Amino acid sequence: MSLPLIPPMLATPGTLPPAAQDARWAYETKQDGQRVVAYLAGDGSVTLRARSGEDITAAYPELRSLGDALGRRSAVLDGEILALDARGRADFQLLQSRMGLAHAPARAARKAAETPVHLVLFDVMHLADRPLIALPYLRRRAQLQELGLDGPFWSTPGALVGHGAQALEATRVHGLEGLVCKRLDSVYEPGVRSRAWVKIRNMHSEDVIVGGWLPGKGRLTGLPGAVLVGQRAAGRLRYVGSVGTGWSEAERTHLAGLLGAAATDACPFSPAPRVTGAHWVLPRLVGEVRYSTRTRAGLLRQPSWLRLRPDLTPEESAADLPDDSV
Repeated sequence: MSLPLIPPMLATPGTLPPAAQDARWAYETKQDGQRVVAYLAGDGSVTLRARSGEDITAAYPELRSLGDALGRRSAVLDGEILALDARGRADFQLLQSRMGLAHAPARAARKAAETPVHLVLFDVMHLADRPLIALPYLRRRAQLQELGLDGPFWSTPGALVGHGAQALEATRVHGLEGLVCKRLDSVYEPGVRSRAWVKIRNMHSEDVIVGGWLPGKGRLTGLPGAVLVGQRAAGRLRYVGSVGTGWSEAERTHLAGLLGAAATDACPFSPAPRVTGAHWVLPRLVGEVRYSTRTRAGLLRQPSWLRLRPDLTPEESAADLPDDSV
């Protein structure tokens, strides 16, 4: 059976719904992994596609048996691939060792034995020969739960209707990334960043685009001491600060190789920042940073590097900044 390609629906950053509307929303734990759409053809096969649409099935061989989970019924499912640490919590650093191996099946198989992944399922957009995207979230979620998709490398966690403040506090207490709020009557909007889904991160963080770097000194000689990062505003890459903490030595070494491969003589920022000794790079590396607040000029205050985001392109990294924010 030929299944429709369905790009995933995206959540808009925001805050909890008003208390008076709380009962109209469902709350799910925000997962720290790689978004994936799973296509089960009903013949025992499964195809996994990243948010970009890339076929990443070969990178996760342990998920192949998902293709048999529904027998001869076909389905298109939305979820997140996680790598879990010793405490059973999602660890994106662990997952990074599994990403990017779709064209290296032998290496992917070795990594699967070392660091198996877990697929968390949270939506169904197509089932058998029926499209479900026009159904409200509550009905789609009920149909997903009825499928009973709980296996050795996948599960279908429940969603909480109402009690959003308590749900968010629980994610904070347990050190989880945050919460996704989904309106009960929301249809599935393929590829759309919708206000019907709202994501709340417990940590104050944003995606940034790397446009340059500064050489390290002392024990960091030969390695990047800091990266120069920006965000899009009015179609331009606007400089938002220098990030010099958050890496291990091994991570700095890996980053040095990526920066060297992207070297360019042209500054990608507009306007160009007044940074002495900067080395410029093509703006194709996306990272996530934590910071305390922004200055009036829009610069990140006390930024610290969290992780590379190889699953995102610069165009997908973040919504545009307001033109007067920097």
